[in-house]
Amino acid sequence: MSWKTILTVYVKTIVESLHEAGVRDAVISPGSRSTPLAYLLAEHPDIQTHVVIDERSAAFFAMGMAKNSSHPVVLLCTSGTAAANYYPAIVEAKYGRVPLIVLTADRPHELREVGAPQAIDQTNLYGKHVKWFIDLPQPTNQSNTISYLRQTCYKAFDLAQQSPKGPVHLNVPLPEPLIPELPVEFSLDQPKKSSEIGLTYPTSSMISELTSLLNSGQNGLMIAGEMGDKQAADWLLDLSATYQIPILADPLSQLRTNGDSSVSTIIDSYDTFLRFEELRKQVKPDFVIRFGSMPVSKSLSQFLQGLEDIRFIVIDEGGHRDPIYKATDSWFVNESLLIKEILQNRPAPQEHSKWAEKWIKLNQQTRMLIEQKSPLLQWNEGKAVHKILNYLPDDSLLYVGNSMPIRDVDTFLSKQSKRINVLANRGTNGIDGVVSSALGASTKHTSNYLLIGDLSFYHDLNGLLISQMEEIDITIFVLNNNGGGIFSFLPQANEPYHFEKLFGTPANLTFEHAVKMYKGFYTKVRNEAELEEALLSLNSKHGLKVVEILTNREENVVIHRELWNFVSREMNGHV
Repeated sequence: MSWKTILTVYVKTIVESLHEAGVRDAVISPGSRSTPLAYLLAEHPDIQTHVVIDERSAAFFAMGMAKNSSHPVVLLCTSGTAAANYYPAIVEAKYGRVPLIVLTADRPHELREVGAPQAIDQTNLYGKHVKWFIDLPQPTNQSNTISYLRQTCYKAFDLAQQSPKGPVHLNVPLPEPLIPELPVEFSLDQPKKSSEIGLTYPTSSMISELTSLLNSGQNGLMIAGEMGDKQAADWLLDLSATYQIPILADPLSQLRTNGDSSVSTIIDSYDTFLRFEELRKQVKPDFVIRFGSMPVSKSLSQFLQGLEDIRFIVIDEGGHRDPIYKATDSWFVNESLLIKEILQNRPAPQEHSKWAEKWIKLNQQTRMLIEQKSPLLQWNEGKAVHKILNYLPDDSLLYVGNSMPIRDVDTFLSKQSKRINVLANRGTNGIDGVVSSALGASTKHTSNYLLIGDLSFYHDLNGLLISQMEEIDITIFVLNNNGGGIFSFLPQANEPYHFEKLFGTPANLTFEHAVKMYKGFYTKVRNEAELEEALLSLNSKHGLKVVEILTNREENVVIHRELWNFVSREMNGHV
């Protein structure tokens, strides 16, 4: 058997096995050593390939795609530092529980650590940030090698999918010459690999304990963070409405934006009113049940940290996440399955208790005050975010950058009659790779939006090329306060010595020419009237659209605090 045939059979087995396991998308960064894998991924008729030149951007693009679909995406690069550029996105995928199958082409074993070009130590390159690593054998014509490859690819897919989802890494040593036999015919009619990824079912004791707690008449509180089970939001709404227990819904929980705004027990303004100690004292629960990850809100975290001697159940299929160390019980169980079991023997619909009424009234008054005061405030980021959220059409995808954008969304996103899929990179809360992540999430969607800060946008300008190459229709709102706006809300701002140099970091950038370089539509906004005009004009534009919204960092802090103080004054003594 010729070398070319050996190489082709080897690589074909990897690609076929990944497809049989369930892979449908592959993101490829161009390079020489990965040539045979790139060729055969592109040849496969049922795998859609996406070519992204910048490896760092490519990894976040794949991560965003897998995050939105909850389905493993293949990520392929050549040997050397190309693989190292995947690292930030792999870390985010690990902590964000996003399924990726990372294929790194490598030099053959005899060219490792001998000074060969484009060769680094790629064994366990990502350390504990992947769920599994394997250094594959080099291509041979031995039948057991082919069997091993097939089983390894199946295992990689299954491990990426199993809860908690995450990245796996296959290192593929490929000797030269690197050109396989082309074209290649794949065995599309052969039986697909059968593998069921089991859900974590609730135990009878979980069901009885939770049912008893919900029926106890105690003052309970439910909290919904980001959940791996996308169906859980609808079931949680049903559970909250049935037992009339307030549910504090993080913007990433999808409870605020599932299209049903009629459930009065959804609490969406807690981040504002839990800032005030007097109001916190009035709403201390007897027990807390948290579903999914810890929400974004710092005021909520502080409120929960102050609770003593209560039962605190964390329900999270993917494993233990309790950064405030308050969990008395950690249940690793699928959220939807547990809630369905509870609701099978649901009681008759309950009236609002005094406890639920208190939370509902607090929430309604806070939301009313925010809506009342916001139009009267000077131009600031919060006002811009408020208008953007109201503008978004039904069935939209909104990707949100970290630091101030996600916090403003938390403040201004009220429960909607529209369906909006709100996503963010909250695994590590970083500001890098967000443009590429949003574009990855947008590949299977038509109405796409990104809300991002200026430094985060600058970090990932390379990602804009993807919108052109993939023909993605996306609108990007860049909140440009000329620096790190989040630091102005932190204690560092009280120490003006070196603050601007070390934390404010004004870059004095405008992005018009960068956007035009990537053939995008650009408009600059300096005030409310210009934003309204820009939003109207977007309806006739297609492709990449960037709206740069100029704000003042110092004024932004003052105006946000003015809003919070207004709510505090108006609420004092009225609840």
